[in-house]
Amino acid sequence: MNPATGQTSHPDRVWSVAEHLDDVLSKIEPLDPIELQLPDAQGCVLVEDITVPVALPPFDNSSMDGYAVRVADVAGAAEGAPVALTVIGDVAAGSGELPEVGPGQAARIMTGAPVPPGADAVVPVEWTDGGTGEGPAATMRAHSAAPQDAGGEVLVHRPVAAGAHIRARGSDVGAGEPALAAGTVLGPSQIGLLAAIGRGTVRVRPRARVVVMSTGSELVQPGEALGPGQIYDSNSFQLTAAARAAGAIAYRVGAVADDAETLRSTLEDQLIRADILVTSGGVSVGAYDVVKETLAGLSGEEGQVEFRKLAMQPGKPQGFGLIGPDRIPLLALPGNPVSSYVSFELFVRPAIRALMGLPGIHRPTTPARCTDAIASSPKGKRQFLRGSYDPDAGTVTPVGGAGSHLIKAMAHANALIIVPEDVTEVAEGGAVDVVLLG
Repeated sequence: MNPATGQTSHPDRVWSVAEHLDDVLSKIEPLDPIELQLPDAQGCVLVEDITVPVALPPFDNSSMDGYAVRVADVAGAAEGAPVALTVIGDVAAGSGELPEVGPGQAARIMTGAPVPPGADAVVPVEWTDGGTGEGPAATMRAHSAAPQDAGGEVLVHRPVAAGAHIRARGSDVGAGEPALAAGTVLGPSQIGLLAAIGRGTVRVRPRARVVVMSTGSELVQPGEALGPGQIYDSNSFQLTAAARAAGAIAYRVGAVADDAETLRSTLEDQLIRADILVTSGGVSVGAYDVVKETLAGLSGEEGQVEFRKLAMQPGKPQGFGLIGPDRIPLLALPGNPVSSYVSFELFVRPAIRALMGLPGIHRPTTPARCTDAIASSPKGKRQFLRGSYDPDAGTVTPVGGAGSHLIKAMAHANALIIVPEDVTEVAEGGAVDVVLLG
């Protein structure tokens, strides 16, 4: 490697977008699995097949508030000729000792409560008088009252079929059946299932820890006053948010001044909590491009970072390498806000998702018709323009211009319009591919 430039390949070589991405991903190894508590496992990828240890539900239970009855006892019930049953007690959710329902008897039962022996159906409380002797109109009031005394009566005004309003044991899933397969991304429903079958922890690939820092002595923290020649640091906020949206745990370091020693010490301090490092700025050919100056000189145990020119716009200058004793991936992105964000979507996001073992590491791409003409796309470069994609019409409209500083346009875009290297213009209504953001 040339220590002055950080180049290991020929300094005049121009990399394609695909070549750079392939090189990045070839050096990314998925994180080792760990055991996590369920709340911490959300968004992670399961690395083991999970089977159901007990049936769900684990016992027959009522799906309604009502009365557990024998079907034969209420077969002749009608609105004008209700059947009177003797109430032998209440069964609430969580009940242990259950009364046995015999001929001519019923047990008042609550939703989720176990069905008592002898009963083979549940009559909804709305089909009864609620044990008041006043008819169905009083049922809801009666059911919210104190427990019904054993020995009282309930009038049932409709018949029920066997098994009616009963959630049978194992009707969701039986013991020993598969619950979740390795490779499943754990969302809220999957976390709920794991809890329902009694799993308190699960083995997953953890969320990647991403450390984000901007470089530049001109950068000021939002909320502070701007001095002459200063601008607010937007990149560290934008990229940290992007890392979190990709599923990572992100740490924003903020702006680092254009000083090689400060940058070096900051990177060393952050290695302990990083699975991947992302910097923005200082990767071009200027006199104060501190990231390139600092990282190009790494060697041996420090690692190695190569700086490249890519055939793309925006985002031509890029840096990538592995640093520190644990060889943590570092992606050095350009400093212009649009350049850094487009570079993140194309290169950093796939790297994060590869670390986590997530499926679909790339944003989806779809064809669309471009509502406006695109002129003067640079020949030999793949251009990524901001666009507003309408999925119903299958169209995309360019937002803003091609400038890499136009952050407002980026904020109003939901897609990137791809203009290939061999295309210099797109006619109004012409076919393009778009990368869908979000």
